[in-house]
Amino acid sequence: MSKSSITNCRSKDLLFIVLVLTLGLFSSSKASTGSSSNPQRSSSERNQNVKIEIKIGGKVLTATLADNATARDFASALPLTVSMKDLFGREKYAALPKALSEKGPRRHQYEVGDIAYWSPSHDLAIYYHQDGASIPSPGIIPIAKIDAGTEAFNVSGSAKVTIDLAN
Repeated sequence: MSKSSITNCRSKDLLFIVLVLTLGLFSSSKASTGSSSNPQRSSSERNQNVKIEIKIGGKVLTATLADNATARDFASALPLTVSMKDLFGREKYAALPKALSEKGPRRHQYEVGDIAYWSPSHDLAIYYHQDGASIPSPGIIPIAKIDAGTEAFNVSGSAKVTIDLAN
């Protein structure tokens, strides 16, 4: 083999090695980018599965916290015991001891089982009956959704309610 063919062969080998290394780095970069997004997904999934317990009239209900800043701020204020008044035969509400973050999404409709924040008067609202009415501006910010048993709130007058993080 001549010196020029050895050099040509080495150049091809070197080019092949560079190509393999480049492809290896590219796929490694994609893999590490993919794996770095997994902790975010896991964190988000954890936030969506945080449970709270609501005690009312001798019953214990569970609810799932929303994944927003307002819900996280609410959870940091637990445990909480409030006397909730009735409004329009559809919801129980109570003033919270402190204002919550208003960085959660706002809605003008509610569903039975919604636990929400009414920011103008720093109230917690728990909806137990659908009357089809819209929530006036600025709307409510979702905090949690009761899993089952909202009929426990369908009692006349005020009700003592204790809310805490579930074990």
